[in-house]
Amino acid sequence: MLRDEFIDGLRKHQAAFRLDLPADVIGRLADYYQLVQDHNPILHLVAPCSAEEFAVRHIIESLTMTKELPGSSRFADVGTGAGLPGIPCLIARADLRGVLIESKEKKAGFLQKVLAECQLSDRAELINRQFAEIKRPDVSYVSCRALDRFAQNLPRLLRWSGDCTLLLFGGPSLREELIREKVGFTERLMPLSEQRYLFVGSRGRKRGSIRGT
Repeated sequence: MLRDEFIDGLRKHQAAFRLDLPADVIGRLADYYQLVQDHNPILHLVAPCSAEEFAVRHIIESLTMTKELPGSSRFADVGTGAGLPGIPCLIARADLRGVLIESKEKKAGFLQKVLAECQLSDRAELINRQFAEIKRPDVSYVSCRALDRFAQNLPRLLRWSGDCTLLLFGGPSLREELIREKVGFTERLMPLSEQRYLFVGSRGRKRGSIRGT
C-alpha cells in the first residue's frame, strides 16, 4: 500500500521538477523507499512522513542534484544518513559514482545493505568515518543535505572540499552562512517549497541565483 502511494507520488510530482523517470528507475526507488521504511523505526533515518511527502522531499528533491552533474561524475555525499541525496542519484543515473560518508555505525550498516540490495556496490563506496577524519576522496563534487551542526561544520567542510563544486541542500540560514564564508553560489528553489534550496557553489564562483528547476 505505502509502496503504491510512494510510486504515485513520484509520478504525480516529477513533472514539476522537470523529471521523467523511467519505470525501472521508479521501481528501484520504491525498493529503496521500502528499505528506509523497514529500518526507520529503529534507526530514525528520516522524520516520519507520508509516502507522498517522502517521494517529493527526500527523493525528487535529491534528484535535482543530477542536473548539476555532467556525465560520469564522481561525488562525495557527506553525512549521508539514510543515503540522501546520494542513493537516489545513483539509482537514477547509471553513469554516476559516489562515495557515501556516514560516521554513525548503525546507519553505515544500513547503507551497506542498501548498496547491496539496490545493486549499487560497484559504483559506490561507503566510508564509516567523520569527513574531517579522512582525506577527501578523488571527486569533483561534494554534496551534503543534513550534516549535523551544519553551520558549525561548514567552514571545515569548505576547507575539506577544496576546489570541488559544492551541492548543498538547505534553507535561508545556509545561504547566510555561505555569504559569511564568502562562497560564491547559485541557488535553486525547490518546486512545491518556499524555504528549501539547492545551493551550488565554490569559493571561486560569483554569486548568482537560479529560481525553480
